[in-house]
Amino acid sequence: MSDADIGQQARARRHADLLMQGGTVLTPNGAERIDVACADGRVVALGDLQGTWSADTTLDATGLHVLPGVIDSQVHFREPGLTHKEDLETGTRGAVLGGVTSIFEMPNTHPLTLWETDLRAKLEAAQGRAWCDYAFFIGGSAVNAERLQALENLPGCAGVKVFMGSSFGDLLADDDNVLRRILRHGRRRMAVHAEDEARLRERRALVEASGDVRQHHHWRDVESALKATRRIVGMATETGRRLHLLHVTTAEEMAFLARHKRRVTVEVTPHHLTMHAPECCERLGSLAQMNPPVRERRHQDALWQAIREGVVDVIGSDHAPHTREEKARPYPQSPSGMTGVQTLLPLMLDHLHAGRLSLQRLVDLTSAGPARIFGIEGKGRIALGYDADLTLVDLAAQRTIRNDWIASRSGWTPYDGMPVIGWPIHTVIRGQVVVRDGQLMGLPQGKTIRFLEVPGETTVGG
Repeated sequence: MSDADIGQQARARRHADLLMQGGTVLTPNGAERIDVACADGRVVALGDLQGTWSADTTLDATGLHVLPGVIDSQVHFREPGLTHKEDLETGTRGAVLGGVTSIFEMPNTHPLTLWETDLRAKLEAAQGRAWCDYAFFIGGSAVNAERLQALENLPGCAGVKVFMGSSFGDLLADDDNVLRRILRHGRRRMAVHAEDEARLRERRALVEASGDVRQHHHWRDVESALKATRRIVGMATETGRRLHLLHVTTAEEMAFLARHKRRVTVEVTPHHLTMHAPECCERLGSLAQMNPPVRERRHQDALWQAIREGVVDVIGSDHAPHTREEKARPYPQSPSGMTGVQTLLPLMLDHLHAGRLSLQRLVDLTSAGPARIFGIEGKGRIALGYDADLTLVDLAAQRTIRNDWIASRSGWTPYDGMPVIGWPIHTVIRGQVVVRDGQLMGLPQGKTIRFLEVPGETTVGG
């Protein structure tokens, strides 16, 4: 049945599966005080619906802002192979509790996600266990480079992810010839972790000698990031491939990328927007250790400036949990990464309250932007015929982030004890209320995200 048929039938009967009333809804027109009716997983009516529509379920959104469902396009849920840290159920449970309705999961699991069988295993593992909708990246590698055009178009594939550094085995792609082979085999936008592996190996002795986690951002310095970013953007220009640069951290990269927005989109993380070195490592030790590292305040200021100027397209969490026991190993044997999917929205709402960005800009960075960049079908906005993915937030709610709120199997957050203003209250996925007043409802009902067959060229930026 087509979107038009669904909408026509619902309007004819004036009965919805879900009727949300009284909220301030962020539509493509801006903030509007309207109601939303949802049927068969889609938005079927917008406007003043009081007294004219009935519903199986009603949701009172009075005093709340209704955002398009938040899409986190970079998470590491560790399944298969590393499920003592996280799995698809706990990771997606944290996602919906934090107001996230869709996730893209990364390929550095055991086994690596390199082939159709690996992707299919993850899709099967998510069925009946994922609380939110999902897609999985295929890793770009020397072993599968010539097959990537077919692999990236498989159902449930979010695209190709390349690790130029900070990975292992077949997933590490640090050779220029391999990178060019990967770039030439595919049409979808390719996601990249850009750190120069050779430079990182050369400089590792600095921290091996010191054993001081406060040196993490000196080891993985600006040049290690900028060198890799320049390399991959140059090769993408040669091959005509579109790129998505993940977790960009430096002022120098932002200045460079601002001149290459025709083909390159840019992600930043809440961690890099919220924490700065060396203070975070002095306070948190290796709990603040991640790759690329949290840097000095001048870089954080540059990331915020890039958001204001439209250089940044997406906020992704880079949720990458480890157990506290693993994090307690002596540095640099301690692993890099931290939880983030559940705190993405609370942190960004707190930044919104502080005046660092507008609500409409936040929606673009967390919903419309990911949908546009990756060619997601039916998500990213509140409009007729779109999936009824809704994140309802209280912009004035005062809460404190605590470890005992975190659903991740790892059980901790670097923001334990941090007060924030702004909080997710209800989470709706395809018209089903999965979180109500901060509590999980029902059973996991996540489904595979759909993508446009050939994502078109887009105008990127703010």
